[in-house]
Amino acid sequence: MARIPIPHWPGEMVDLGEQRVHVRSTPREAAETAVYVHGLAGSATNWTDLMGELSDLVTGHALDLPGAGYSPEPPDGDYSVDAHARIVVALIERVSAAPVHLFGNSLGGSVSVRVAATRPDLVRSLTLISPAMPDLVPRYGPARVALTTVPRLGEWAADRLTMLPAERRLGATMAMCYADVGRIHPDRLREAAEELRRRDGLPYSGAALVNSARGIVAEYFRRGEANLWRQAATVNAPTLVIHGRHDRLVNPRMAARAGRTFPRVRLVLLPDAGHVAQMELPERVAREARLLIREALLAPVGE
Repeated sequence: MARIPIPHWPGEMVDLGEQRVHVRSTPREAAETAVYVHGLAGSATNWTDLMGELSDLVTGHALDLPGAGYSPEPPDGDYSVDAHARIVVALIERVSAAPVHLFGNSLGGSVSVRVAATRPDLVRSLTLISPAMPDLVPRYGPARVALTTVPRLGEWAADRLTMLPAERRLGATMAMCYADVGRIHPDRLREAAEELRRRDGLPYSGAALVNSARGIVAEYFRRGEANLWRQAATVNAPTLVIHGRHDRLVNPRMAARAGRTFPRVRLVLLPDAGHVAQMELPERVAREARLLIREALLAPVGE
């Protein structure tokens, strides 16, 4: 049985000018600051356990991206990676006067790469967990995401899904994202089911999911200097890339390309993890993140 989980960190609405977002934060005691960016269909609570593991080292701020968690939909309806990156930049500027340690999972990994590449002055270190970087080799999970980008089909599928019991949908999602669902504590399952039912009652929840998926797929076909792999090659911050061998959504073989692309990178392959290693194995992810953060602190800012 998984250990009894810690409570989710308290949250508040933060006004970032163009958008209000919900942010969950650890107590403000650590000298360093971390910002955590979740993946598709996720929320700030995806980071609760990892934030707890690192709370003695960094003050953590995990946001609900626009339209996710408790954050309202964006006024302009823009769910692109660019739009999410702008929100993350605004949050970093709001919570810290110094560069932060930026964490991203899946979609949040794509967003974090763009932030680190376009605003290197804001990022002290970069930790990516199964980042959704462009990969045109079909896999079952990404194929399902791609189907949601088909006009009208995505919206229809999102509406149909809400007709299924929350527990059934949640079970399918957990089976897709975890290597071993037995690691999930019943309290976390109950919390997730309650949250899913709450989201079902929001008029924009389906559109947020579908359009965020479209934002990911659009990045797979982007060319030029804004291509995520080309941007990754310009990231100066020390970078940690973690993949789970049993990831059904992002192929762990992408670690090899990350190793060839990011200038200052360390790769970690967890043999018994899936797509959300920060949730499944938070202690081991924290151990690797601590090494990166300490490395970054020893290096001059901007090096």
